[in-house]
Amino acid sequence: MSKEDTILGYKYVDLLHYLANVGLNILIALLILVVGFWVSNRLGKMISGIMKRRNVDEGLTSFVTSFSIVSSKILVVLTAISQLGIAMTSFVTVLGAAGIAIGMAFSGTLSNFAGGILILVVKPFKLHDTITALLVTGEVTDIQIFNTYIKTPDNKTIILPNGPLINGTIINFTKEGKRRVDIIFPIKYGTNISEIINQTNEVINKHPLILKTPETLIYLTDLEMKSAKLNVNCWVNTADYGKVHKELTKEFFQWLEPIED
Repeated sequence: MSKEDTILGYKYVDLLHYLANVGLNILIALLILVVGFWVSNRLGKMISGIMKRRNVDEGLTSFVTSFSIVSSKILVVLTAISQLGIAMTSFVTVLGAAGIAIGMAFSGTLSNFAGGILILVVKPFKLHDTITALLVTGEVTDIQIFNTYIKTPDNKTIILPNGPLINGTIINFTKEGKRRVDIIFPIKYGTNISEIINQTNEVINKHPLILKTPETLIYLTDLEMKSAKLNVNCWVNTADYGKVHKELTKEFFQWLEPIED
């Protein structure tokens, strides 16, 4: 074997060793990602199960579960990067050099994360509450670390970022437990108003879902040229609001008489 062949031989062997080491590290890194992500998801399910068995608030359970899954997956990714031979100090240095750009890119994400924490602390709403926020009305179905999920009455899922959500106006229709049903319909002049009010009271008193307290109010407003407005304000449990509103509107509609121009 010549000296050159020997040198070439050593170079060839070194190359094989290098490629073998790189391939092995890539394989191990992929294995870390696959197993690590699976473990992260299992960890999230385990935490969720424990918190549910201890009757922890559903919103807090959802947030903690989401946070544990995301944070554990980040650790898995960092571990996989280390396995590839990329020194974490170098990785951190690169991140530091690009800190301004990263900060600008993730400013909204950090704001959403802080908003998620504030939602859990301040509790302007909880899971299954019906709210109006950011021009969206629906039921809160999930509160995660960055976003809140809203299900609209027409069965759409809308994802709201937690940052703008907590900083905006939130109307919570569920929090108080009761809602007032307001029905307004026109009564033309010449109608026996006492009879209409008695009929209205009869309908209200017979309806099983209308609460006795607070007391129902029936009164006239908006005295116009040819008619006035009869206002009916009654109270129901929040869950019964839609049903009662529809039934009363249908009932009162039968009493209306056409008002000529």
